[in-house]
Amino acid sequence: MTDVQTSRDTTGTNPLAPAPAGARTAADVVTPELVAQLTKGVAGSGRTANHTPFTGEKLADLPESTPEDVERAFAAARTAQAVWAQIPVRRRAAVLLRFHDLVLERQAEVLDLIQLETGKARLHAHEEVQAVAIAARHYGRRAAAYLRPKRHAGAMPALTKVTELRHPRGVVGQIAPWNYPLELSVGDALPAFVAGNAVVMKPDTETCLTALWARDLLIEAGLPADVFQVVLGEGPVVGPEVVRHADYVSFTGSTRTGREVARSAAARLVGVSLELGGKNAMLVLEDADLDKAAAGAVRACFSSAGQLCISIERLYVHESVADAFLERFAARTRAIRLGTSLSYGADMGSLVGERQLEAVTRHVADAVAKGAKVIAGGTARPDVGPYFYEPTILDGVEESMTVCAEETFGPVVSLYRFGSDDEAVERANSTPYGLNASVWTKDARRGRAVASRLRTGTVNINEGYAPAYGSAQSPMGGMKDSGLGRRHGSEGILKYTEAQTVAHQRLLPMAPSLGLDDERYAELMSRSLRLMKAFRFR
Repeated sequence: MTDVQTSRDTTGTNPLAPAPAGARTAADVVTPELVAQLTKGVAGSGRTANHTPFTGEKLADLPESTPEDVERAFAAARTAQAVWAQIPVRRRAAVLLRFHDLVLERQAEVLDLIQLETGKARLHAHEEVQAVAIAARHYGRRAAAYLRPKRHAGAMPALTKVTELRHPRGVVGQIAPWNYPLELSVGDALPAFVAGNAVVMKPDTETCLTALWARDLLIEAGLPADVFQVVLGEGPVVGPEVVRHADYVSFTGSTRTGREVARSAAARLVGVSLELGGKNAMLVLEDADLDKAAAGAVRACFSSAGQLCISIERLYVHESVADAFLERFAARTRAIRLGTSLSYGADMGSLVGERQLEAVTRHVADAVAKGAKVIAGGTARPDVGPYFYEPTILDGVEESMTVCAEETFGPVVSLYRFGSDDEAVERANSTPYGLNASVWTKDARRGRAVASRLRTGTVNINEGYAPAYGSAQSPMGGMKDSGLGRRHGSEGILKYTEAQTVAHQRLLPMAPSLGLDDERYAELMSRSLRLMKAFRFR
């Protein structure tokens, strides 16, 4: 393995030094008073707890919901939803706009919680604040247009008046993951609320304080408390109960669990949206700006310690520039600073827990044992925190290695060389997943052409993931085993509604009339259909 300088500061200050006097600690942030406030209204007969990855210590004692608690939460949500749905959409949207302002004003509170619960560096935690603010603003401004009644051409011009209406589904069951506890919890719930639904959410227990903070802020912004229910507990116990009672299911997590959710929902003929796993590829073409590509690869591969569904785990670099790119990328990777401070400065934080650390360690060890070369990283860092692992670059990865095909979900990326655009596209597409991709080139037309051939829900040109994800007017989601449905844009809100067509027939019926017998009526309709085609009626 290579000798790395990861988390060894080159500016003269040691990021691993004890925190200065007055620095915030977990105990300063997660006080008994805060926990009591955030868990108010969360039903739970048992008790559970969550922990911070920075040290492994307990953060808070929490209520644990039973199946009966979940049933009661849905009952309360249904009663509240009937009233909430009658409120005009612009008033519902105003709640989102007030929430937007509150999130930005009080972001320091939630940044602390996100860091403590996930182990992220603060800048990566701020990505969640940005994403939630963007979603709140977008749906706060555009929901009325997305949901307004729409006129359509009828079966008989001038005689058939057709209107499409959108009704809320009722109570949405949402199962949110641990890796982005603000954005992938409340960020997905916002369009459901503004569409007139209630939500019963099961966040991951280890990161639930962030989701509960967002609920508290939404209530402050004007959302009726019973419209947003939160249940806590083990996924195999509470998750199926949420699916069993929901009118629609929103799930973000692993492909394996997503299949189980889909099967359970299908048995009830309930719709689902699923954002699942990824093995995302970044393509560096021979004409790319290598310095910018190397810097972008650091962001794409190691943000949130690689624990991001749309982060890059496979780097395909043209063989003519591979060595030059790798030299730049490795230098930047070795300079990454690890840290646990509740402040800006660290470049990367911790893995979330023992399971993720074990998976990352196993993938790297398997690759090395089978002949891969560690270019940077490759080592756990218990001196920083119990679940820290250095950002790692692997070269010489072969198909027999676990890291080649399985999602690692950690700060590990494998580099491969290619000789042509066709080869790069074919290899990037040679995976069951299809969530996100990245293409680097100075030729915008070429970049768009390559992007259009990649079988992924989003593609970013000259960036890793942020532009596509942050463009909230456009759909985001996965192809193939990476999921069903989309978040963002019209699809991100209309999925939480039922479409209803109301057709008003005027003057004449769609049947023989005015003395026409069946045969003459059929002839008249046939002539009418030919005329409508000739005059380009749609």
